[in-house]
Amino acid sequence: MLENIKKYTRNALGPLAKKITGVNPNTLTLFGLLLSLVSAIFFATRELVQAGVFLLASGFLDALDGLVARENSRITKYGGFLDSVCDRFGDAAVIIGAMYGGLTSIYFFPGWFIGAVAIVGSLMVSYARARAEAAGADASVGVGERAVRMILIIIGAFINMVNWAILVVALLSFITVFQRIAHVRKVLKDPVIRPRI
Repeated sequence: MLENIKKYTRNALGPLAKKITGVNPNTLTLFGLLLSLVSAIFFATRELVQAGVFLLASGFLDALDGLVARENSRITKYGGFLDSVCDRFGDAAVIIGAMYGGLTSIYFFPGWFIGAVAIVGSLMVSYARARAEAAGADASVGVGERAVRMILIIIGAFINMVNWAILVVALLSFITVFQRIAHVRKVLKDPVIRPRI
């Protein structure tokens, strides 16, 4: 389903991306990070509609920057690196903002715990993929990719259920990490080295 959404988004934004020729894709990436930070501030002040709107706008730029680079033949390794780093900063900032605003508590679970688990899980999803790629495997698998996590938080902001959204983000993140570990194990299964007698 997510792949269908990605394909639809690429098709819908492709014509716009082709027209954006005078803007460096990295500028869009940095501006997207800025919008995430603004969203985090709104989460911290418990202004959820504004937080959701700015996070949605950040997601729009996150989808657009790569398309602009692709459509205008401006894909660079540094651009991919910068995009990944900015995504991690944005993810953490949004969840920290929600934690500061007291939006992550559920029953007897303290807000700091759920928020911390969500941050660690989100970072580990990215790390697992990066480490797999460094080892020569593709680990773009799992139910909790970044787009899914951001959509959940945006929906949570609009329906005033940020705490449950971040709890689901935490759970999906760790499920995704274990899915990637299992996938990479199959792909990179080392041969058994038998000792010589």
